[in-house]
Amino acid sequence: MLSTALRKRLLKFRVERDWEQFHSPRTLSVALCVEAAELLEHFQWIGEADVKRQAVVHREEIAQEVADLAILLTYFAHDLGLDFETIVQRKLKINEQKYPIEKAKGSAKKYSEL
Repeated sequence: MLSTALRKRLLKFRVERDWEQFHSPRTLSVALCVEAAELLEHFQWIGEADVKRQAVVHREEIAQEVADLAILLTYFAHDLGLDFETIVQRKLKINEQKYPIEKAKGSAKKYSEL
């Protein structure tokens, strides 16, 4: 997800501020949900037709929320010893099996409904 250098910089930032004491899987999970809700807030009361315009108008604020999510997810994965590349590749293989092209192409149905 992030380069090794950027990941190290984030972890150093956290250590320098002694914030690790506040970060457990639970607290980071809560923070991820809060930040995801803040991202969602940009689209909360608008119709589907206005989503693209909203994304353009509020691009910087949305980018800040995405960055917050990436930072928290980096801390979470690091603390649990999870390697993004490995776990994403594993999940992609699972999804390829659940959603074969011939059944899933153009469909928003869940794998159990295909």
